Parts: sequence; structure tokens; C-alpha cells
Amino acid sequence: MSLLTRWDPTQDLQEFEKRLSSWMGRPSLAKDRDKESMRVMDWAPSVDITEDDKEYLIKADLPEIKKEDVKISVEDGVLAISGERKYEKEEKGKKYHRVERSYGSFERSFSVPADAEEEKVSAQFKDGVLMVHLPKGETAKPKRLQIKVS
Repeated sequence: MSLLTRWDPTQDLQEFEKRLSSWMGRPSLAKDRDKESMRVMDWAPSVDITEDDKEYLIKADLPEIKKEDVKISVEDGVLAISGERKYEKEEKGKKYHRVERSYGSFERSFSVPADAEEEKVSAQFKDGVLMVHLPKGETAKPKRLQIKVS
């Protein structure tokens, strides 16, 4: 009597991804059979970086984080934003059916552009959004010169 085994071409790839993820110390994204693939991962806040004539603006999404728990520093041409989102303590009589949001410490670092004035960095925190303003130096602002043709 012979046994037939159904071959799944993606199984080898999923197994490789799991091994690679565990070797790198990261959770696997591969979908386990009969289980959901959602996993709590290390997190970093999402940011938008924009620029206009006067400044660079970094907006970071920091929901449910107090401004006291956020630190901003500039050193050696690198702007760092760090902090922590604290995990809610499980309350008696309250069941958690799913926890997908990430918790814990985070740090984001960005190179400060050469034309930004590091000593004039300012920040605002409102409605869970951190806005870091990096003003441009006077030399960075474009100048218009009129050239006479002879």
C-alpha cells in the first residue's frame, strides 16, 4: 500500500521564511494553516516628511502616547524621536479577544539636511500627532538675482 502526499509548492518557501525570521529574531509573517497570520511586531510610528521654502516638517503618528513620554533630540546631524506606548493592564472582568496594536519602546532617526538650523528645532504635540519643525537657514532660501545682459 502506498501513501500519496499532496505537494504544496509554497510550503518550502513558507518554511524557509519561518527559519529566516527566527534566525533574524523577528516574528514570521507566513500564514500558519488554520491560524490567523496577524502577529504583534516591534513598532515604529509612521511619519510624513514635507518641505517648503521655510522649513522641513516631520509629522509622526503617536496615538495614545503622552507628550511627556516622547523625547526629541538632535546630535551630530541626526534628529531622533523616541518614546514608549505602554500596554494596557488587563482588568478583572474584561476579556481581550484580540490585541493587534503594538506596544513598547520605539525610536526613529532622521538625517538633518545640511540647510536646516539644528539649534532652532521646535515641536508641537496635538491629537496624537507630533510635529517637528526644522527651519531652513537664511542661506538655504532661494534668492532671485537679476542679471543684466550687455
